[in-house]
Amino acid sequence: MRLLNTRLPDVKIIEPRVYEDARGFFMESFNQKAFTDLLGAPIVFVQDNQSRSSKGVLRGLHYQLSPREQGKLVRVVVGEVLDVVVDIRPQSSSYGQWVSVILSAENKRQLWVPPGFAHGFYVLSEVADYLYKTTDYYSPDDERAIAWDDKTLAIDWQLRAEPIISEKDRCAPPFSGKNSITS
Repeated sequence: MRLLNTRLPDVKIIEPRVYEDARGFFMESFNQKAFTDLLGAPIVFVQDNQSRSSKGVLRGLHYQLSPREQGKLVRVVVGEVLDVVVDIRPQSSSYGQWVSVILSAENKRQLWVPPGFAHGFYVLSEVADYLYKTTDYYSPDDERAIAWDDKTLAIDWQLRAEPIISEKDRCAPPFSGKNSITS
């Protein structure tokens, strides 16, 4: 595995070693020791999730409140998405900043989204199967969202058409000094 930095110091792109030949490919998608060595700290995952979304679906920006905030290791196994991460840690020097990364079945990249970040994605392909490991369990009472189209954040979602959005995401509040893992 190879670790690549993003504009947000704690958000990392992970490129697995892929072995390809005429039969197809093999890759180790997760190895606890290698992951811990790459990040320099032990990370424990407690839940795996999978979603399938159609072209033009936008999910996010989601996060959970402390002490139930989640770190996520995300990847796409079918299709392609634009993955977006926003730093919502008030004490951080990158508070309110965002980064986007293309994740696809083709590039096989994974993205480490640490606790304290809001997260979302926009589907670029006809369909996308999205897998993610989390460091805490889903907690509906602690789940929050930030408006995907917030003017302050000014995220470039690379929209190709009007996005398909859930009612929950359509009603998400704008980003403000109150959007953090503690509020």
